[in-house]
Amino acid sequence: MTQSSYSTIAEALQWAYSQLAATSESAHVDAEALLLHCMNKNRSFLYTWPERQLTSEQFKAYSQMIAKRQSGTPVAHIIGEREFWSLPFIVNESTLIPRPDTEILVETALNLSVRHNAKVLDLGTGTGAIALALASERPKWRITAIDKVPEAVELAKANRGNLNLTEVEIIQSDWFSAVEQRDFDLIVSNPPYIDEADEHLHLGDVRFEPQSALTAGNEGYADLYYIAEQARAHLLPGGYLLLEHGYEQAIKVREKLIELGYQNVATVRDFGSNDRCTLGQWAD
Repeated sequence: MTQSSYSTIAEALQWAYSQLAATSESAHVDAEALLLHCMNKNRSFLYTWPERQLTSEQFKAYSQMIAKRQSGTPVAHIIGEREFWSLPFIVNESTLIPRPDTEILVETALNLSVRHNAKVLDLGTGTGAIALALASERPKWRITAIDKVPEAVELAKANRGNLNLTEVEIIQSDWFSAVEQRDFDLIVSNPPYIDEADEHLHLGDVRFEPQSALTAGNEGYADLYYIAEQARAHLLPGGYLLLEHGYEQAIKVREKLIELGYQNVATVRDFGSNDRCTLGQWAD
């Protein structure tokens, strides 16, 4: 692409759509997001000023970004950011890119009946998206976020600083190992839950994300079951466990929670009406 051929916003977008159509299921959204990043503008600008000229620097940067997206690199990794719960999160290759469906877990947690200064644990925090989204809505909650991966812990801390949610505690831990003597009103987690043999691991954006944050043994149930078993020793009476899982895993997760003695077990659906997270209450 040359500056003379595609010099306006409208022309650049049309070119980008054509370049991405064969490799991205969201070509229009991707093209717009990348151009917005290059121009440092909001979405309405694209439609208000379609005839606006791109500078040569913007044009060059946009071309390079489109080439990366053509190769499969996720948009979030290209621009280094992803919005979650209307908050901007820094992202990189050390952990998962926050998904819109995970906002259902945040929404469900916010609707639970817990005390105003509840103690909350986020297991496998990654970017810190869940913990920091909760903190933005419930400033009096005492939230601890943990991750096993040092790079993810540093990323979550960076997001904590950028969002000025400094009251959230972020520590490195292999699941419960660093909080053995602590109890919580609410434990939330979006753990690895994809079957290690799932063919979709070789498709789309997940190719660029760490497999350790995506897959689990026992057909994807290993970490879900482990958390459910261990959480009982860390929940206060009446405390809740809330787990995100795959859309086909709800039945087995509910059965496991009931088997382990949880009460008021229920599953919540995501924006696409798929079973997305399951919760249970610990009575003992």
